Amino acid sequence: MQHLFSCFDSMYAALGESAPMLHNDAFLIRTYEMARVCGEVTLTFRDYLGDVADERILALDEVLLEAVEGDESGAMLLFALATLIGPRVLVSLRDAREVAGLDDSAMEVLSAASQVLVREILLIGEVAKAQAPTEDGRWQEIARGLRVTLEEAGNVESFGISR
Repeated sequence: MQHLFSCFDSMYAALGESAPMLHNDAFLIRTYEMARVCGEVTLTFRDYLGDVADERILALDEVLLEAVEGDESGAMLLFALATLIGPRVLVSLRDAREVAGLDDSAMEVLSAASQVLVREILLIGEVAKAQAPTEDGRWQEIARGLRVTLEEAGNVESFGISR
């Protein structure tokens, strides 16, 4: 559970730090909103876990910061969240629910976090649909590089549940 707290805490921090650098208003607003809900999930984990150390997930941080550096509009950041980070965190949440011995409170925290993340991924899709498509070879190359960064860090399918 602490590792999943760290995943949401890392997203919360990286999104909050990145949002002021974004140039596209729709992506900026979506980033702030997602930071807010990730912060709420982080607090839910903290309420369940008690006093827990803040330990950011380096690969997650690196990908989100690279996404902002690669595209200051915010499109790359939201792409990374919706297609690279979010699905891996969802797998980690699913895997955690399969751990024997979790109490009902833990299951509620994990289920609520999953629901929030799915909703945010869908909202990113709604915002992206309303924006002009990005058709830039360099953008595509950066996007592939973000995936490679996660895979080379050992996060091919998830962020794990107990790193």
